[in-house]
Amino acid sequence: MKRSKRLFGEVDGRPVYEYTLENSRGMQLSIMDYGAAVTAIKTPDKKGNIQNIVLGFDSVAPYVVYRPFYGATIGRVAGRIAAGKVVLEGKEVQLMVNEGKNHHHGGIPAFESRFWEVDEAATEETLVFTYLSPDGENGYPGNLTVQVKHSLTEENEWKIHYTATTDKTTLFNPTNHVYFNLSGDHTKGVLNHMLQLESDQYAPLKEDSIPTGSLLEVEGTPFDFREPAPLKKGVESDHPQTVANRGYDHPFVLRQSADHPAGQLVDPESGRRIRFYTDRESVVVYLNNWVEGAYEIEGRKVQPYSGIALETQMLPDAIHHPNFGETILKPDETFYSETTYQFDTL
Repeated sequence: MKRSKRLFGEVDGRPVYEYTLENSRGMQLSIMDYGAAVTAIKTPDKKGNIQNIVLGFDSVAPYVVYRPFYGATIGRVAGRIAAGKVVLEGKEVQLMVNEGKNHHHGGIPAFESRFWEVDEAATEETLVFTYLSPDGENGYPGNLTVQVKHSLTEENEWKIHYTATTDKTTLFNPTNHVYFNLSGDHTKGVLNHMLQLESDQYAPLKEDSIPTGSLLEVEGTPFDFREPAPLKKGVESDHPQTVANRGYDHPFVLRQSADHPAGQLVDPESGRRIRFYTDRESVVVYLNNWVEGAYEIEGRKVQPYSGIALETQMLPDAIHHPNFGETILKPDETFYSETTYQFDTL
């Protein structure tokens, strides 16, 4: 295993570094200390051609200007919280409202726009990032210490381990917002990628993308990925949920299994495949639906459906829906979660 470091630009006069792990099979995982964000994942296709299969830029500047969340660590809470209002230990807490009337992805700025400390003494197989989110940041109570450990294995696995502690009761529901495009060419889009999910239910959304609180069966809908199906079926569907969101931006409830993939993504053309495993109860599937050439990657404008995010997390807005699981973290607890993405070819 090789480990390297390079200057990736600067933010407010502070240097930003990109760290790269490379295994003996040629797979590379690159992450910068700004936002603890994945900047590149390079894997071979079925012919052995190695390409970057995630959306990202070649320096930090566009991440700051456009804030696309590419590869970023998201928190304290991923997704949206209705009106930014929560009740913790009987007291109402008002979080920052930063998307319409709602709280989104931890507020602005949040984890994706912070510098993370890097453990320079970590092993060659791991990159460890730590951030102290201060009491009151974007309205959240408690000093929250977060550690995210990224590992690359010789089996072409990318493992993400999250741990966190707090000194006051707070909310915590992180994710990583990497966008995959297994073709290695963002201009080809992902609509012909084949997705399969171990999921019988999805969470429908209201007009402002807040979950309604109900869980609906996927059977007979464009949300049925129990067998592999192309992503374009949702974009081309007349289902009111996919029409309103121009495709998918929805949480899927996962069937839990420690030794079985929660799902997989395949690009038939390149032969690349991702299988993912997680201890989280859901995955949010999002296709970069709303991008309209606002910025470029490698000199070519990014268009809708250029990538797919598979965001493992607890169901969004869980604090308002008792059937959505627990996202409260207390001072006597340690949060722990792990997600693994495994890469190969068919």
